Amino acid sequence: MAGTRTTSRARATGKVRPKTHASAAGRARRHLRVRKKVTGSAARPRLVVNRSAKHMFAQIVDDSVGRTLAAASTLDASIRTADGDKTAKARKVGELLAQRAKEAGIEAVVFDRGGYRYHGRVAALADGAREGGLKL
Repeated sequence: MAGTRTTSRARATGKVRPKTHASAAGRARRHLRVRKKVTGSAARPRLVVNRSAKHMFAQIVDDSVGRTLAAASTLDASIRTADGDKTAKARKVGELLAQRAKEAGIEAVVFDRGGYRYHGRVAALADGAREGGLKL
């Protein structure tokens, strides 16, 4: 069955557990669960993280007007040519985003991990934003 994971006990009893962490539908469910509690305002906008197999994208959004205030990604020329693995580049994306946020007059944000685990590249991006002077 597509989108399901079975164990020997599940096969024996005929019960199948749905996948949660491996599928895009699972990430969408987790993201909705996070978004119930996390909203951005003019005083404290939302830092949104999106992750693909190769790249990291982050933007700061004011949800009250639906506008992106600052953005950064690994596709930026300064980061794309930088040395290091994907985690190191994610940290640089956080630092660049913090710099652009400071230029836009933003000092504090709420962190929206986008349904991803706070681990690896997502945590590195958050640490880079903190090092850049952004309060999460």
